[in-house]
Amino acid sequence: MATIKPPSEEHVQARIRTENPWWTGAGVDMLYREMRHRAFFAPFMRLVQAKVRRAVVLLGPRRVGKTVMLQQCVDQLIRAGVPSKKICLLSVDQPVYSRMRLDDLFRLCRAALKDDDPAGYHVLFDEIQYLTDWERDLKVLVDTYPRTRFVVSGSAAAALKAKSQESGAGRFTEFLLPPLTFHEFLHLLDRQHLIVRTHREGGGEARPFFETVDITALNALFVQYITFGGYPEALFDPLIQKDPGRFIRSDIVDKVLLRDLPSLYGIGDVQELNRFFSVVAYNTGQVFSYGSLGKTSGVDAVTIRKYLEYLEAAYLIRRLRRLDLSARQFKREHGFKVYLTNPSLRTALFGPLPDSDVGFGALAETAVHAQGLTLNEPVYYANWKEGRREGEVDFVRLNAHLKPDRLCEVKWSDRFVDQPAELKSLLAFAKQNNLDRAVVTTRTRSLTRTVQGVELRYVPIAPYVYHRGIRAIEAVDATYR
Repeated sequence: MATIKPPSEEHVQARIRTENPWWTGAGVDMLYREMRHRAFFAPFMRLVQAKVRRAVVLLGPRRVGKTVMLQQCVDQLIRAGVPSKKICLLSVDQPVYSRMRLDDLFRLCRAALKDDDPAGYHVLFDEIQYLTDWERDLKVLVDTYPRTRFVVSGSAAAALKAKSQESGAGRFTEFLLPPLTFHEFLHLLDRQHLIVRTHREGGGEARPFFETVDITALNALFVQYITFGGYPEALFDPLIQKDPGRFIRSDIVDKVLLRDLPSLYGIGDVQELNRFFSVVAYNTGQVFSYGSLGKTSGVDAVTIRKYLEYLEAAYLIRRLRRLDLSARQFKREHGFKVYLTNPSLRTALFGPLPDSDVGFGALAETAVHAQGLTLNEPVYYANWKEGRREGEVDFVRLNAHLKPDRLCEVKWSDRFVDQPAELKSLLAFAKQNNLDRAVVTTRTRSLTRTVQGVELRYVPIAPYVYHRGIRAIEAVDATYR
């Protein structure tokens, strides 16, 4: 019987050389160099080039551009003067690296270059979650090689985040790359000329805001963004745009639901998880309770809690907690909203909705929420039933004193501009909490009017979503300066 052998070190080194063509002067593949940078690239590069002795852990859902960002990172480092033979990028999901430790991979990188000096390297590991105990290995590397920079990324974000926080305290810095914001979507398509920067008065000061020169054209792009725009690949591939379900379902949802989450958490009934996610995705932006979810999905309450945690950790969904009419939080979680992190997921699973469909408003609301994934703002929704009084407000932001300071009601309609009395829940919540203004999104109209002592600022939803995306990017940019 033949002896089964692992790949030889010479074989591994040959693969490493193939993955690093810049060692021989070829540079990064033109495909990556010609791609526009995501808006999050600049703060990510500042983090990579910082002098702090920490590894960078690039988190994010599948297919949002993490591998592209690593390739562009290599190109930027070379342009900044880092010797090309001091940069090593490995996709550790390659079979030839199976069961190898990070320290061994770094050693073989140097061996392939015939370089004994580990100082001055930038080492990037892609798809790190496929290596067992990667977080312990990375911690050892950071401690052992203080003059070497390490960057890792992966798509099984649930495990990456948990393990980096568990083992990397003081040694790892996390960077979240979300799905495309609407701002990035327009920028990548060269349609940012449709937006103009302006200012609005508020709180005694002029605040930056954005308007459009052509609301019809911008709304058409907003509908495209909701349909397939969360994924960079889809922007320039007509085949994906024609059938986003095939691309997203097979390459994103199935790999997370059928492979990543079951392997990470030992989920036995993957079909049940799949059905559960379908229920949540179809009803994005709706209010749920454990009872209503159990009835619809056939899953018991204990398992529902676990599934929600798993899906949230994998960046497929986000939950919004509930406030009452007086903006008090509930001790027990009786109800909550669930949003997809990307409205394109809903389209891919169940087909696109025409923008005239009554359900399109929930997708527009999901798009509003999706822009703020990196903001870490204390955002809730309000829902109450007190005697004859009942109502709901879509988004409520709390200040540092846990008091509401910003309200937003999302509408994909102009009707409420002329019928403000129909916004009775929003008005009731504002008056109950001594708030003198609120934002109401519309389809096309822009107007400010005072109703029952509350200043209602009507803004078209597309520029509003653009504005929220800008704020998210600016917040990340400020964090890593």
